[in-house]
Amino acid sequence: HVLSEVLMMTFNLPALLCATCTLESISRRRAHPPVVFLKTHRTGSSTVQNILFRLGERESATFAFPSRTFQFNYPDRFRATFVDELPEGSSQFDLLCSHMRLDLREVRKVMPQNAVFITLLRDPIKTFESVFGYYTSTVPAFFTARRAAANEGKSALSVFLDSPEIFWDPKEPGNGLAKNPMSFDMGLNNQKWNGSWPEDLAQLEEAFQLVMIAEHFDESLVLLGALLGLKHEDLAYLRLNVRAGNSVTELDENMQAKVRSWNVLDTLLYDFFVQVFWEKAAQFGMERLKADVEQLKAFTEDVQRKCVSRTEVPPKELEDLLRPWQTETATIVGYEVQGNLSLQDQGFCIRMMLPELQYHSHLYFKGHQFHSCLFLGKQQTYS
Repeated sequence: HVLSEVLMMTFNLPALLCATCTLESISRRRAHPPVVFLKTHRTGSSTVQNILFRLGERESATFAFPSRTFQFNYPDRFRATFVDELPEGSSQFDLLCSHMRLDLREVRKVMPQNAVFITLLRDPIKTFESVFGYYTSTVPAFFTARRAAANEGKSALSVFLDSPEIFWDPKEPGNGLAKNPMSFDMGLNNQKWNGSWPEDLAQLEEAFQLVMIAEHFDESLVLLGALLGLKHEDLAYLRLNVRAGNSVTELDENMQAKVRSWNVLDTLLYDFFVQVFWEKAAQFGMERLKADVEQLKAFTEDVQRKCVSRTEVPPKELEDLLRPWQTETATIVGYEVQGNLSLQDQGFCIRMMLPELQYHSHLYFKGHQFHSCLFLGKQQTYS
């Protein structure tokens, strides 16, 4: 069971993860507005989530976490009742950044009125290839195509794209990611264009103060930093939940055209918000943006050199704490932390490379006032 396995990892977090989080978080109370991060699938969102996890932990933020799991009852539309109870001693939720299918009205029931809404979109071709590769064994349409491909001598993605309608049943709840996955996550009708789409896009533009673009990730982080009042040290990152090269399918022009045709609504969504993104960049100032990006890149490279001894480490070579969750059809690589770091630097570096499920569990238990480091060697139930 995913949950029980990850929680047992969390109960065995090294003491440094707890030893380095108390004094700083006590001194740095909330200095930034509440944040809703719509975590879209296979767009690079785990990296942004990690930035927010680190920020929230340092500031003793109260996280709105799903009740007894890692996602908000996905693929159902978000409902306020999906959120676990407010921890004792907290007056409001400060951060919501776990996977969900968006329902703005329901999210606003949970988060304060001044919450900042952000999300991340990625080129639809790259997104769909990654979604297919990661979820081949769990999305019914993809799994059926995989079985058909076994008899045709072609890749499962190629077989699916040849005749996607054969494999895709829109009435099957688990097929939400099988067509226009970003539109689905954003709460839009992902099946076909309808007359409400322009109005829906306008509502999303009004609701989201920033829609980041994966192909301009550093520029997006600079704008995020300006929006939330963050420093370079807050925005430094390692790319997380990344597939090994042999888990990525190279698409020729014909396959790319098929992906774009099948995901035409995601293309419209992406193109719309790319334009919005550059409008915001122009308001920020292009020369200022360029200079800030260079500074962020330099700072991030310094942090990566300090923290990382090996990149793209196969999962079998990673300790449990730093091993990302693996799917049946994709190998997810991780990082090996440098040795000879101070206790403070170890805590910083490990947090930066900590996979989502491990970090989520650590923050959940910390937020409910029983630190994961207190559970060393003990078995607990959370089901």
